[in-house]
Amino acid sequence: MTGVLTALPVLLPALGAGTSLLRPPRSVMRGLSIGVLTGVVVCGAALLVLADQRGPQVLHVGGWPAPLGVTLVADRLAALLLTVSALVALAVLVFAVGQGTAEGRGNSAAVFHPAYLVLVTGVGLAFLTGDLFNLFVAFEVMLAASYVLITLDADENRVRAGMTYTIVSLTSSLLFLSLVALVYAATGTVTLAQLGPRLAELPDGLRSGLALLLLAVLGIKASIVPLHFWLPDSYPTAPAPITAVFAALLTKVGVYALLRTQTLLFPRSDVWTLLACAAIVTMVVGILGALAQDDLNRVLSFALVSHIGFMLFGIALFDVQGLTGTILYVVHHIVVQAALFLAAGLVVRRTGTASLHRMAALPPPGPLIATLFVVPALSLSGIPPLSGFVAKLALLRAAAAQGTTAAYALAAAALFTSLLTLSTMARAGMAAFMERAPGPAEPSPKRPHGTGRVRSGGMRLMLAAAAGTTATGVAVAVCAGPLVGLAGRAAEDLLHPREYRSVVLEGSER
Repeated sequence: MTGVLTALPVLLPALGAGTSLLRPPRSVMRGLSIGVLTGVVVCGAALLVLADQRGPQVLHVGGWPAPLGVTLVADRLAALLLTVSALVALAVLVFAVGQGTAEGRGNSAAVFHPAYLVLVTGVGLAFLTGDLFNLFVAFEVMLAASYVLITLDADENRVRAGMTYTIVSLTSSLLFLSLVALVYAATGTVTLAQLGPRLAELPDGLRSGLALLLLAVLGIKASIVPLHFWLPDSYPTAPAPITAVFAALLTKVGVYALLRTQTLLFPRSDVWTLLACAAIVTMVVGILGALAQDDLNRVLSFALVSHIGFMLFGIALFDVQGLTGTILYVVHHIVVQAALFLAAGLVVRRTGTASLHRMAALPPPGPLIATLFVVPALSLSGIPPLSGFVAKLALLRAAAAQGTTAAYALAAAALFTSLLTLSTMARAGMAAFMERAPGPAEPSPKRPHGTGRVRSGGMRLMLAAAAGTTATGVAVAVCAGPLVGLAGRAAEDLLHPREYRSVVLEGSER
């Protein structure tokens, strides 16, 4: 029974996508998509409980044991991120239905729902796969779905941005496939549970080269500076719900893959200096880029890049406390980033523009939307007692415990970035929500895509989805105690993967 449960987070959205291609009535399609994602949330939560109580849950598809067949593994980390990601994907889908993105002009509904469910399928497979090749397949599934979504009902600018996104992603995919081939040629396997010991037997130069190639591949996926250039030019062009789900999930899947592969395949006993430098540069360059922007969505996109650096911070420390901080930060960031982009979508809809200087000359969109923006913005800035503060405190404590020069440099960069994040969010909030005296009228801007009139029921759905996502971010802070304990146990699993390897390779040659 647990084997079936492990497959459902991948199987349910895949079957839902196939069913939605039959083009049932829109109400049935909406209900199907929402029901499928609700089922994924429930399955993820059940797997999380089972993994925490009984250890990793493993399914050998078709009964073929590793390394011969496809293996799905739900340990604490995979189940936790799967649950949070599915919950956010569900909230974003509700927002999209309310906004009309899911069911806009022409055949949008017939394309949006299957593409969205395929995207969730890829995310689930990335979290649960037990081998390197199927991790590559998961990224390709996400790429195909995300290109459809980013160019849905598109104008010239969005098609151009979609092409940039696709070309960069395909380049990364080619490098990833080359890496898989090299790893298989060197070790004779792509099963993650087998690769660690076999890679350790390789010459140091070859092993280091493979580790660097993997870092470059996943650095593009996770948008690590200087491999980030595609993200701020791609994400802001899409409608708010598409941008929100991309920002919440896609880069975090890259961070998850980095966490999983570096700890299983290339374990270390001290600080990873190269990744520490990348973390510092990503934090600082990203937030400086956000400060220079006038478009609200580009501000949030550069802030997204910057805060990937916080997740690298913990991985670079390469100890239990550091990885605990990274896991907490990933959970926090999935929820908060989605909440920010959904709130930004509401702001743009009410004001008719994404330009901060134009917003400053327009009436504010109201206290409810202001609250939905300010709460996640403060959390992203690390203001106590919100979830961002909890995650950043865990990282700073890990750096203090490590006590090395690299750890202190990471901590200083994190504090500096947090101050600049607060300044950036304050600037955006003041432009959007401050009451101001009427001034000379500016020419009316061209309304961005997706800012037309919405039926009152649709606006209520959008507000409910944004409010639910914001409330989830607050709940992460309220449940900080149990969540820190769970993240700590997941970090222990990553650094000491004996149980993971044992259950995956049970009954097969190791």
